[in-house]
Amino acid sequence: MGSRFIIKDKDGFIEGTRIIVDTETGVQYLMAHWTNIGGITVLVDKDGKPLLDPRFAK
Repeated sequence: MGSRFIIKDKDGFIEGTRIIVDTETGVQYLMAHWTNIGGITVLVDKDGKPLLDPRFAK
């Protein structure tokens, strides 16, 4: 059994950012981290609905 969350984009548009995908729902998150500070938020489309990775969306 694999991990529920995977890193989709390791490069990020800014150093210290990652795109994380929930493999059970397909929902994508933006994770930001610098030294000992960080946060995570869901990525949404123009209508406010979560962005889904089609490989895992149900």
